[in-house]
Amino acid sequence: MNAGYEYRHRIVTDGAGMSVVAYLAWRYPHTLSDAWEKRVLEGRVLLDGYPTEPQCRVRPGQALVWQRPGWEEPEAPLTFAVLYRDEHLLGVLKPAGLPTLPGGGFLDHTLLNVLRRSHPEASPVHRIGRGTTGLVLCARSEEAAAALSSAWRRGEVRKFYRALVSGRPTRERFSIDVPIGRVPHPWVPFKAHAAASDGKTALSHIRVLEQREDGCLVEVEIVTGRPHQVRIHMAFAGHPLIGDAFYGMGGVPLPDARVGPGEGGFFLHSYRLMLKHPVSGEPLDLEAPPPPPLRATTDL
Repeated sequence: MNAGYEYRHRIVTDGAGMSVVAYLAWRYPHTLSDAWEKRVLEGRVLLDGYPTEPQCRVRPGQALVWQRPGWEEPEAPLTFAVLYRDEHLLGVLKPAGLPTLPGGGFLDHTLLNVLRRSHPEASPVHRIGRGTTGLVLCARSEEAAAALSSAWRRGEVRKFYRALVSGRPTRERFSIDVPIGRVPHPWVPFKAHAAASDGKTALSHIRVLEQREDGCLVEVEIVTGRPHQVRIHMAFAGHPLIGDAFYGMGGVPLPDARVGPGEGGFFLHSYRLMLKHPVSGEPLDLEAPPPPPLRATTDL
């Protein structure tokens, strides 16, 4: 059991005049009104610092807090390896199965929490999926955090992945620019990310590294950083990741998927980051050794 968590939220204008229960059900649609009413009556919901009533009307700007009691988290490998370290940066190797940041039922069983045990000042400046292995870059100073955040927004960090995909691409190099949005799915509490014409701009550059009897090893440079971008774009191109139980042809969720999008079983690795050091300005080229299935013959 973890120690629980306080979910803090500031009432927005669109919710003005709603009851506390109605607002919570609107803000967190994956939980029904009856469950929110029970939590309010148990005193777990605070409005401006005090327990409230289910039918109390909310006003814009009020502070709403849900005090979630401790829960038993799913198991995860609570380990990492240091790949790069200086006074401003920490580059680590994340294992498959460990979320980068809290969410989806994970709080203590996250890379952030494990990192803070030995490096309390470190914070990941980006995230990779729970089922994805590889390089995660962390800031160890406020100066580095601010500079890296700005560089990420301006697209000044180059991000490379390796993936094992099905089929045999006919071109050695190609790009995919289908937008990524959100679509309904019966097994996902929120809408799932997927290829969608009305989604956000997304761009990936693919290079075939090695054709194999059971699939193909590719390198994917993601120019943007949308959730599950590599998996969605490769599936859209007709080459879903081998072992991916959620995304199928067309870059959309499989209609009979019985797992969430974060579940593993596929081979996807955050392999390389190219950037300027956020303080010194010197070029950095960081790599995380890929697991055996994602090693090319030329790596040996």
